[in-house]
Amino acid sequence: MLKALKLIADPTRLRILMLLGSEPLSVAELQEILGMGQSRISTQLSQLKAEGLVEDERSGKHNIYRCSMGEDLMEVAKLAAEEIPDLKSDREALRHLLRKRRDKTRAYFDALAGRFGKDYVPGRSWKGLAEALIKTLNYDVVADLGAGEGTLSQLLAQRARHVIAVDLSPKMIEYGQALAKKNGLDNLEYREGDIESPPIKSRTLDLCILSQALHHAERPQKALDAAYKALKPGGRLIVLDLLQHNFEQARELYGDQWLGFSESELARMMGKSGFTELEIVVADREQQAPHFQTLLGVGTRPK
Repeated sequence: MLKALKLIADPTRLRILMLLGSEPLSVAELQEILGMGQSRISTQLSQLKAEGLVEDERSGKHNIYRCSMGEDLMEVAKLAAEEIPDLKSDREALRHLLRKRRDKTRAYFDALAGRFGKDYVPGRSWKGLAEALIKTLNYDVVADLGAGEGTLSQLLAQRARHVIAVDLSPKMIEYGQALAKKNGLDNLEYREGDIESPPIKSRTLDLCILSQALHHAERPQKALDAAYKALKPGGRLIVLDLLQHNFEQARELYGDQWLGFSESELARMMGKSGFTELEIVVADREQQAPHFQTLLGVGTRPK
């Protein structure tokens, strides 16, 4: 008992035990939830297993770990865990991971996306499909934060009553305004500003989009907070960004501040801002090196 109590007094081991007490998990899944390295987690699991606090079994290529503590010790551990600030985010990350597990159709759509375009069909393209889907949207006021020259904004302006394109670059704004005027998009307005404090009044947007902009923000959490503030109750946020990667050259080549985000990290940040009904998926995988993957996050500001 004394050895067990000494082990669970460590915050990291306690977080692991609380997760495994809720759901059997692999090392890779624990990595995703906790944001820690594989070796660190494996070391902690080895110590817990040696004292009989966790057990594992082989499932395919992975070992699946589960908590094997007695009820009395588990009650003590739960009381101690309430003092750990990360416990709430761990629970949310676990819920997100379990939602992914249950999403049986996701694997099907990934396979479908992999086949799309391999066989030639005249007139079929991702661009055409995207434009068709955008035309089915029916939002009143939409903001495209970090809009660049405003390609997405101009597509949205075909359906929305009013579209606000925000970008930090005066040259991008100038170019986008000229293009909007040329195409007769009077409902598309360009505003110069930072996505962390966009020039948009609170509670005025029906839809807010951050398309490949969040990894350029110095403080991504502040950008998500700003989007939440600008949305009406019931308004929705769409985030398209890069899945976490190790291509360091992106900082110099593309001016990236962050090398993407993990699914659990994006879910945690959006949840911290106040968004609910979160859906986070990997929407696309590039075939060419460095094999960037596109992360899609959707959330709602509660009514």
